[in-house]
Amino acid sequence: MDKIESFKIDHLRLMPGLYVSRKDCNSGCTVTTFDMRITAPNREPVMDMPAIHTIEHLGATFLRNSDIKDKIVYFGPMGCRTGFYFLVFGDEIPEEIAGTVLDMCDFILNFKGDIPGALPSECGNYSEQNLEMAKYYIRRYKKDISENKRFVYPD
Repeated sequence: MDKIESFKIDHLRLMPGLYVSRKDCNSGCTVTTFDMRITAPNREPVMDMPAIHTIEHLGATFLRNSDIKDKIVYFGPMGCRTGFYFLVFGDEIPEEIAGTVLDMCDFILNFKGDIPGALPSECGNYSEQNLEMAKYYIRRYKKDISENKRFVYPD
């Protein structure tokens, strides 16, 4: 079998950032997949599940209510627990989507109250949430991406 593209990225050199991991086109419709890499793979501890779950709920809520809500395909965690996949309709580049990602970070950092979708009738694991840890990871990510603007995978 062919090795998939994401396994060809040197994860030992990968740093937090916002990267295009792939672009898929079918019937004239392009979907761009971004890797929103929050921690440095294999060099930092992975994010804990309650924080990931909270970021997923808040991030998806923000994005599906944002100015680009009609372009959102998906926002969810990577299995390796180092970041999130963010899929949008269109042939996009990180610099074009970074403003929305930073706005999402601000939404999470300023969020107070009950986590959207965190009721037993709305979520299969509603009680596993951690807003403070979610804010910790997002604070680090926002600072890093604002200062370093990593948008291209390392060679």
